Amino acid sequence: MTMNKIKSGREVMVVGVGLHPFGRFPDKDLGQLAIEAVLPALEDAAVKWKDIAVAYFGHVYYQGMSVGETSLSKLGLTGVPIVNVENACSSGSTAFWQAYWGITTGLYDMALAFGAEKVPRGPVTVTAEDAPERYIGGDHMMAGYALRGKRYMEETGAPATALAQVTVKARQNAAMNPFAHRKDTYTIEEVLNSRMIADPLTLFQCCPTSEGSAAAVLCAREDLAKYGINESRAVSVAAAVLTSGDYNGRGADHSAFSPYRTEPAAIQAYEMSGISPEDVDLVQVHDAATIGELQQVEALHLLPFGEAWKGTMEGRTALTGDIPVNTDGGLLAMGHPFGASGIRMIHETVTQLRGEAGPRQVANARIGVAQCSGAGDVTTVHILKRG
Repeated sequence: MTMNKIKSGREVMVVGVGLHPFGRFPDKDLGQLAIEAVLPALEDAAVKWKDIAVAYFGHVYYQGMSVGETSLSKLGLTGVPIVNVENACSSGSTAFWQAYWGITTGLYDMALAFGAEKVPRGPVTVTAEDAPERYIGGDHMMAGYALRGKRYMEETGAPATALAQVTVKARQNAAMNPFAHRKDTYTIEEVLNSRMIADPLTLFQCCPTSEGSAAAVLCAREDLAKYGINESRAVSVAAAVLTSGDYNGRGADHSAFSPYRTEPAAIQAYEMSGISPEDVDLVQVHDAATIGELQQVEALHLLPFGEAWKGTMEGRTALTGDIPVNTDGGLLAMGHPFGASGIRMIHETVTQLRGEAGPRQVANARIGVAQCSGAGDVTTVHILKRG
């Protein structure tokens, strides 16, 4: 397959981040959630809404047209382009990707990427209402992850306890994170004994559906002084990659048949940044289910294929390990408001690279990776670096 050569231009910095807690907020509409992440991001960057030249809003569920415009109108109508982005679970990270490329190519000096969601309760569906998958069970996301888990365990010898340890670690991290949806901690036994969802995945091995929002302000490095932005807290975007799936000879693009679809995006990101997997200090990955974390870490070449379960059991992916994964609790504990999750990963990575993560701070963190997947074989990989 021929790929366009990625050619970035100006260096782009994340200069502000904001996050609304994830959980359930029946008293707030989508616009309120969104603004309560945007305002902290603007404040964090020490810029004003009038400084924003373009905005990209990630969301999935229909709650009216032009929701990005409706949300930002609360700050005042300035006439800037506002783009509403739907790209499944990667909606927020795709909005961030667009903001990066809008700046690096010279179209804009400063951009806002934000996302918000109020995900309905219950199993998530991704197909049209009349799709055959609705009637044969193939539309249930956790069923797909369960197939991946079964196959992984069979091929690698990973025990059920290794998958459960992913949740144990996630909850330990989330217990130190006031923004997390689920902060209770569990033992491996408690995870395995929770209600079965799709064998081998139990309830605590599946991310909760949630509500929440996240935002990031990006700016060209050469323009930081013009806006009076504190360069010492700015974090560089070393790579911004978005891919979709390619032909699968097995006859399906279902993740159960193609669990390592992140690999092409990861390779592009490493090439674009000049950074190797060995250089990475921490990573946020799409862990809608425990098996997702294991396979994404492998697809990013951070652990050998088939061995992420061993690294997990050895503590390598814990906060004190050499490859800390999902330092804020990940989807498994933060929850998964689709439009916000990808930018939430950026928020956590920036917070860590600034050294501002408090009790869950990774020591000497300089380079972070944020990976987010979505239905339709969508993958984003962003690499951020400090200094």
